[in-house]
Amino acid sequence: MQLVEQHPLVLHTDWSRSWGGQEIRVLTELKELRRYGFRVGLIVPRESELAQRAQAEKIPVYPVEKFAKFNLWSWRDLITIIRTLKPAVINTHSSEDSWMAGIVARFYGVPFIIRTRHVLAPISSTFSYRFLPHIIFTCSAAIADQLTLEGISPDRLVVLSTGNDEARFRFSRYHRNSIRQYYSIADNDILVGNVAFCRHYKGLTFFLRTAAVMPDCFRFMLVGDGEELPRLKALANELGVSDRVIFAGHQEQPEHYLSAFDLFFFSSYEAEGISQSLVQSLLNGLPVLACPQASTNEVLGLVEDYRLVGYGDVTAASQALQELAMIPRRDPERMEKQHKTVADRYGTQAMIRSLLRTYQRFGVSVRNHASCDSHAAF
Repeated sequence: MQLVEQHPLVLHTDWSRSWGGQEIRVLTELKELRRYGFRVGLIVPRESELAQRAQAEKIPVYPVEKFAKFNLWSWRDLITIIRTLKPAVINTHSSEDSWMAGIVARFYGVPFIIRTRHVLAPISSTFSYRFLPHIIFTCSAAIADQLTLEGISPDRLVVLSTGNDEARFRFSRYHRNSIRQYYSIADNDILVGNVAFCRHYKGLTFFLRTAAVMPDCFRFMLVGDGEELPRLKALANELGVSDRVIFAGHQEQPEHYLSAFDLFFFSSYEAEGISQSLVQSLLNGLPVLACPQASTNEVLGLVEDYRLVGYGDVTAASQALQELAMIPRRDPERMEKQHKTVADRYGTQAMIRSLLRTYQRFGVSVRNHASCDSHAAF
């Protein structure tokens, strides 16, 4: 396969209508590829959040009403887009769009077809992994291991963890002070935070139940929105911790809130690939309490300031938070060491270097583009 063009076209597909880590990954990858001379585009449901955000970034969106295998109009829309645009690369992200776009891309001879696997969970069928994509990007080595156990050849798996902006997710003394002042959090209060889209597997009831047994000097903050939020607020009232738990809602600049935290409590207990909020908290220099998962352990193995507790073990979580609170807070040397270590593996630039290497390995590259030429020695 050899496809060196002036500006190869890369299309991503995603059936999701929500906004979370997977969708952020898709948008980040498209923006970075555009910087390196590729033409990019997105095939998504017309009313999706991802479509709106891509349009705001001036990324071309090719809308479909929905991805549905048993809907003839869905097939018609998808066939028309792919046949007309003739992309060099199609990268699919969710189950339904991977089946449909993978089949259409194969039929029309798209040179390079990729499926990205974001979650650590059993797969319902291996067909769309074995026969449709040329390779599968996995967001963690743990996901790659799981797919191997389910019969997918390791030769077709490439670990490509989601990149997080290493410049953006740095500690800021200014934002620490402004956020804590806004929420009346004293300097000697220990603020335990989490940033998450409020889904059941994020384990946020564990976060709240732990808050209920902590000493008064510990405050808790949840940054995020989602279908579970009303139930979580009701539970906080039931536990009597509404005065010590702050629900900050969705925030477009979570890095400001990470700077305000003293500790990060990553309470997810299943399905995570490599959590972006976990990586971002580490880039920000925070000690972390987490529940053991293969992908989570993969990240935390790079750093020193963390503890692992079983999901739901409130006593162990309470003890671990108090131990982590003994670490010197916001020590510049510790934070810088942790930031560099995590950025080298999970920063945006690390992701794009690996992505371009893989494209070049499969013969897809930009001709005569300075940014790509600078990475020719990969």
